[in-house]
Amino acid sequence: MIRRLWKSSIKYTHWRMGTLWKKANHRHKPFIMAALAASVLALPGCSLLPKEEQALQPPLVKPVKENFELYEVKKGTITKQISGVGTFASDRLQYLSYPESGGRLTAINVMLGSEVAKGDVVAELDKGEIEGKIRQQELVVEKAKIALEQTKDEKRGDALAIRSKVLDVQKEEIQLDMLRQQLAKTKLISDVDGIVTYIDSIKQGDAVTAYKTIVSVSDPKSIKLVYETANTNDLTGIQVGMTAELKIKSTSLQGKVVQIPATAPQSDVKAIADKNAKSIVIVPDRLPDEVTIGTNADISIVTEQRENVLVIPKVGLRSYLGRDYVQVLEGESRKEVDVEKGIVSATEVEIRKGLKEGQKVILNN
Repeated sequence: MIRRLWKSSIKYTHWRMGTLWKKANHRHKPFIMAALAASVLALPGCSLLPKEEQALQPPLVKPVKENFELYEVKKGTITKQISGVGTFASDRLQYLSYPESGGRLTAINVMLGSEVAKGDVVAELDKGEIEGKIRQQELVVEKAKIALEQTKDEKRGDALAIRSKVLDVQKEEIQLDMLRQQLAKTKLISDVDGIVTYIDSIKQGDAVTAYKTIVSVSDPKSIKLVYETANTNDLTGIQVGMTAELKIKSTSLQGKVVQIPATAPQSDVKAIADKNAKSIVIVPDRLPDEVTIGTNADISIVTEQRENVLVIPKVGLRSYLGRDYVQVLEGESRKEVDVEKGIVSATEVEIRKGLKEGQKVILNN
């Protein structure tokens, strides 16, 4: 239609210009020619426009094929074990503390590793004037005894007078004993022979707290291997009597679990109770000569083991809102399958239901 309109316009322009040409005189004809040329150029026309190009079809893009990291389900043996590092410690351990609060520490007479004998004073509090009062009271007692002897000589038949002097002596002796007990409370004394394995960070001049351990003394002749963890869940599954594989430097040996938190003896000492709640104790079959208090040993205890079961890598198991499932490859697509897990080790998972041997489990996302 545009082409027809364009042709009609051309014809009309030619007719109009021809009419003007005939009527125009000689001087006006150059102007009519110029106007005719301009009008022709101003008209749109199909011949002046480029042919309309057809739209290009989008190139065909092949879908990117997903690369799956696959694992073929197969049967095997799965083992759950607890591993860590234990430390040899004495099973005869004395925690030394003061029975009352308020005293000021003046000295700790031992260092870590020091050997102490039964009766040694390991720490002392400020004595104040107690020693002077004891000396004065000793004199009072001595005077009371002298008075008693004089009364016995002077009043042999006066039983009441003699009895009164006896009571005076007993009274002063009781007072002397009380002062001596106060002096004894300023001294922290070891009741066993052993080695100092702990010293509190208290400083000279600090006030002591009742029953807070200041020094611990261990018997080096009676030691066991202790494995302590920060999380009690790490000990789940360990039972008394289980075998423990031990490695002390280059020496391998075995031991038996003899104590777990559930079987630990009750203790009124908070430090002992806290330690027992997160520790197990192992007795080695034998002790190498180089083992002393503080020696470390690598520990491995098998808590569960099953053979001839379906096992997949732990990274293949997915969990969401309590649901355990895996993704398997079927053809070229993935499919989610709910599963029931069994033993879960550090790297593998036992699958009890949901999978069959030979299926391909997708490990990557």
